[in-house]
Amino acid sequence: MTHSAKVSILTAEPRPIAACRADFPGLAQEINGEPLVYLDSAASSQAPNVVIDAVADYQRHDHANVHRGVHTLSHRATDLYEGARDAVQEFIGAGSRTEIVFTRGTTEAINLVAQSYCRPKLDAGDKILITHLEHHSNIVPWQMLCKQTGAELVVAPIEQTGQVDTRQLIELMDDRVRIVAVAHVSNALGSILPLEEIIQAAHHRDIPVLVDGAQAVPHLSIDVRTLDADFYAFSGHKMFAPTGIGILYAKEALLETMPPYQGGGDMILEVRFDGTTYNELPYKFEAGTPNISGAIGLGAAIHYLNSVGLDEIAAHENRLLAYLTRSLEGIDDIRLIGTADNKASVQSFLLGDIHPHDIGTILDHQGVAIRTGHHCAMPVMDFYGIPGTARASLALYNNEDDIDRLIAALAKTKEIFA
Repeated sequence: MTHSAKVSILTAEPRPIAACRADFPGLAQEINGEPLVYLDSAASSQAPNVVIDAVADYQRHDHANVHRGVHTLSHRATDLYEGARDAVQEFIGAGSRTEIVFTRGTTEAINLVAQSYCRPKLDAGDKILITHLEHHSNIVPWQMLCKQTGAELVVAPIEQTGQVDTRQLIELMDDRVRIVAVAHVSNALGSILPLEEIIQAAHHRDIPVLVDGAQAVPHLSIDVRTLDADFYAFSGHKMFAPTGIGILYAKEALLETMPPYQGGGDMILEVRFDGTTYNELPYKFEAGTPNISGAIGLGAAIHYLNSVGLDEIAAHENRLLAYLTRSLEGIDDIRLIGTADNKASVQSFLLGDIHPHDIGTILDHQGVAIRTGHHCAMPVMDFYGIPGTARASLALYNNEDDIDRLIAALAKTKEIFA
């Protein structure tokens, strides 16, 4: 394949939703003698052929290190890698490509902000404000930072529906809060937070806001400038790209003030034993050889999502989520966990007194893949007084037949435990 032909992979023709399922080879298999029903995209989504092909083509034809070489392969790799950065910038509406930092995922992006932006600014008695529904990746880095600095971690409560108590969250924004860190969409419950209201309230008090967007980016159209988010983090593997690649978006003025998170190659302009001059943005935060193939896969995934259309994806998934919710409610002894009015593509539930792990195991025997456990949100489970849930999560490749198969598998589960 020539280099010019590879561009066509990344600029695919528009794809109708109904045709998308055939683009994902991982779905075309049997598990335990049954056709696979994949309802675990909130943990990690399947990858379409265009992403797999883009990564494989790079590995076959263009593999070389980026930024450092004068030879042809290095130039090709650099073009593809930096082209992915441009795709991310456009995809989330960032003002500049210098505001797009490649990371290993949402977790590293949040840790980067905690250690590079917040740690130099925090003193004992300062506060970090999060919510009760956060993923562990938006809890533990802040706990570590509090231990390092003497700051206090403040947690805004949630309601029984699984929505954040926005009024109390805003009331907790006092003059000691140095950052607000919130999810855009809850991974355990699917609740969509009212980010515009939260960010506006925080900025009224000159408090920066970090958004964990891992569960939002595959399902919602994101414009970071409209949101006015100071930091926005997300992961490739939630949005049909490879694992080990993610993004930190940050306003350029903030990145300029932040020291490097890690030291090494490519984040430098000049190294001497008496001192080092750091590279320009965003490379100051990208030490070492990056995940080149992952970034290329992320770029391909973005082009694929654009070819389908985020508005079309959201409409499709909202219809499916409503169908899933109605179908689950028709089962005796079902308990839905997370019933907020505004949700995205996730429904957690319990079935009688059957342990979630048993539900997941029996469903797997019938070819149905769901996630069971605490979903890296143990405080959410503590809030409901449960050890965990069964969680079905949707993506653009799911359909009503998948949900019907889930419901039938749950009926079989009830029979086994009757």
